[in-house]
Amino acid sequence: MQLSGISIIILLCVVLVRGLDGPIRYDNYGVYKLKYSSSWQRNLLLKLTEEHDNFRLWHESKDELHMMVGPKAIWKFQQVLQKTHVKSDLFIKNVQELIENETDISTRADTSEFGWTRYNTLEEIEKWLDEILSAYPEVTEEFIVGQSYENRTIRGIKISYNTGNPGVFIESNIHAREWITSATATWLINQFLTSEDEMIRSLAENHDWYIVPVLNVDGFVYSHEKDRMWRKTRQPSDKSSCIGVDPNRNFDSHWMENGGASDEPCDETYGGPYANSEPEIKAISEYVASIKDKLNVMLAFHSYSQLLLSPYGHTEEEEPENYDDLNEVAKAYADAVLALPYGTSYNYGSVASVLYVASGGTNDWAYNEQNISISYTIEFRDQGKYGFILPPAYIVPNAEEALIGISALLDKCQELNYLELKYTL
Repeated sequence: MQLSGISIIILLCVVLVRGLDGPIRYDNYGVYKLKYSSSWQRNLLLKLTEEHDNFRLWHESKDELHMMVGPKAIWKFQQVLQKTHVKSDLFIKNVQELIENETDISTRADTSEFGWTRYNTLEEIEKWLDEILSAYPEVTEEFIVGQSYENRTIRGIKISYNTGNPGVFIESNIHAREWITSATATWLINQFLTSEDEMIRSLAENHDWYIVPVLNVDGFVYSHEKDRMWRKTRQPSDKSSCIGVDPNRNFDSHWMENGGASDEPCDETYGGPYANSEPEIKAISEYVASIKDKLNVMLAFHSYSQLLLSPYGHTEEEEPENYDDLNEVAKAYADAVLALPYGTSYNYGSVASVLYVASGGTNDWAYNEQNISISYTIEFRDQGKYGFILPPAYIVPNAEEALIGISALLDKCQELNYLELKYTL
């Protein structure tokens, strides 16, 4: 069949954007930092994200949005900026270029051994977990969180050197595209088992660690194989052609309250048709509830923004009873990280006060429903230069910061009597 000139042009456009059956491409998609001063400006900017192929929200705080804008939508974007008088700063010129640099580094890296010079796939992480469990049977134990929508097993590892240790639960990669989280979680596992450093040995051996390297397994695989910028789960919607739910809006704690999640299936913050609608969230909720008496601390790894976020997310009108303590513990983390040679600065406070109202998240659920008094979302590097596509060269520095920060956090928890045994031996 002979193609006309118009058909060829259309086909080329499809290939450029979608890459035929290959990964979705983001050629000439830019990411802009947008400063606003009124709810009117914010609402007009956010309305753009209803055009999901052209506009994606990357980050939001009290007076700033980071938005990815497709090349076909630049004219419309500029019109809205003129109408709202919002100042913009282009800080990522071509998202696809960052993705390809990340891929090139991973391709060049030695794949014969698991390591932290590149980002690893789910298959590689699980193979490495098997090796770790086999190599350290006396102090490690696998636990199964449950099954995903696509019937993948959600796996975790418990590291325990002593009976009666306080428990720390780490949830990682609940958002698929936040690859730095699982890279950091696996690096921590390795340090807890192999490091001879005195501080790390004390940290590892005086706490029980429950670590889930990848919670959103379906989304994580999809982000590696099809769409690097994928965030949500992969369960289809009954009322839309759009796929997936924001798993960090799906926990059964103040679900959908105060506009803290979207009810639109195509939105990045879609809270789902009902709380715990996602098999992954239902599974981790049931697992954590089954061991909650052994847990003193809940840490949910995210990126990006360099923040330590405590409850509440569902409201800014109330504060947790121990909010002063939560801020004191968070300050210990931030101060310890800042003191490192990298000089990385972390801010802290409640989700709703520092960012925005967000309901149905891990840290609120652990705090409100499971009585885990020390519960944080940790937003890792950076503050927008690379965003979600943090180059592999930053994996180890970020992980080192997390290790030092968590050590300081737990020291402060000990000082404030949050690590006392919660159950009878």
